[in-house]
Amino acid sequence: MTEFFQIGIITNTHGIKGELKVLPTTDDPERFELLDWVIVDNKKENIELQIEKVRYFKKQVILKFKAYDSINHVEKFKNAIIKIPRELALPLEEDEYYISDLIGLEVFTDQEEKLGHLKDVIKTGSNEVYIIQTKDDKEILLPAIKECILDINLKDKKIKVHLMKGLVD
Repeated sequence: MTEFFQIGIITNTHGIKGELKVLPTTDDPERFELLDWVIVDNKKENIELQIEKVRYFKKQVILKFKAYDSINHVEKFKNAIIKIPRELALPLEEDEYYISDLIGLEVFTDQEEKLGHLKDVIKTGSNEVYIIQTKDDKEILLPAIKECILDINLKDKKIKVHLMKGLVD
């Protein structure tokens, strides 16, 4: 299981006083308000930074870190990833999973036939869609609804699915 979760990407600076624009990659952008610190991964190093201020501008989060009071101090963080340790992640409801825990799980049909593995998850307006990479390198798109996703077993690293008519050629 993933030790850290990505919750945002720093897209640019904001103003001259050390604020940064963050594109949230979490389901709940307001979760930044619940955090005292985050890890900024700029591909060279992981830096633990204390959050001083959180506000919102359009669909982005504006972050200000303690001790970073100038645009010159924060420019190096452009395009960096903001992540948190698993223990700071928001708790899940029943039948909810962290996407990073699902990626790579083996996928089987309700007839015990191995389909492949979960390659990725697409977020849509109504429900998520699971991208299944098949044994023969094709992709199957399965809606993440109870009629299709029958069981997810993280311990055994398996997903059991029902292939509704019309979903597969």
